[in-house]
Amino acid sequence: MSDAGAELPSNAGAERPSDAGAEQAALRVEIISKVYGAGGPEPVEAVRDLAFSIHAKRITCLIGPSGAGKTTTLRILLGLDAAYDGSVTPDPDEAGIAMVFQEPRLLPWRTVEQNVRLALPRPARGRDLDALFESLGLTPWRTRYPGALSLGMARRVALARALAQAPRILVLDEPFVSLDDTSAAALRALVVGSVTGTGMGVLMVTHNVAEAIAIADRLVLVSARPASLVATVPLGRPRDSRDRAWTDATRADLAGRYPGIIAV
Repeated sequence: MSDAGAELPSNAGAERPSDAGAEQAALRVEIISKVYGAGGPEPVEAVRDLAFSIHAKRITCLIGPSGAGKTTTLRILLGLDAAYDGSVTPDPDEAGIAMVFQEPRLLPWRTVEQNVRLALPRPARGRDLDALFESLGLTPWRTRYPGALSLGMARRVALARALAQAPRILVLDEPFVSLDDTSAAALRALVVGSVTGTGMGVLMVTHNVAEAIAIADRLVLVSARPASLVATVPLGRPRDSRDRAWTDATRADLAGRYPGIIAV
């Protein structure tokens, strides 16, 4: 096996300041417990003892089995579910979060540009977005309607809609699923470029481990339901030096350590 094991510390279960750089966390999520149907005949605990941070200029990927509670975690950090024991700091309403869902959720009767501008507060809807559209390769598509777009292009529009808000934190839910390799690689590059250009922090939920290893600065691994923190794994090698052999070796190493979460 390659040097992947040497780059992944064996005591990776707890977050340390050095894992995500010296800068202060842009968002800290601590969910002690989230129970659906509490007090009822069949309560279901969805999340227990899950804590992690999102840092500026860093991409964090949240990985866990299907049905583990990742969507519940996203709802809590977005401020859509307040019925839990724990905290999100700062408050989601003040944290500057923008969300990109798995489905682009574009209004079919609005043009690409109109869909992007509708995400802005009314006083800001007339501002110059030329640089944003150009950076995402959307300039020729500004006057087109969603029905004319491929899935990959529609997801670029969804990304543009989020970035137009100038967020401090970008949350992505399976943003590359169902895309061909070329489209997924192009969209990944746009996300990485956006982090470099704006300094925002990113949290991405994905089931694609190879994709996460390619793009992330850290992996947050969670267990099956109730979702609990299993490990926080920093990926020390720079993205531009992560070749296929290193990615495969890193995945194999992680699968050996966390067989219930990472598949070979």
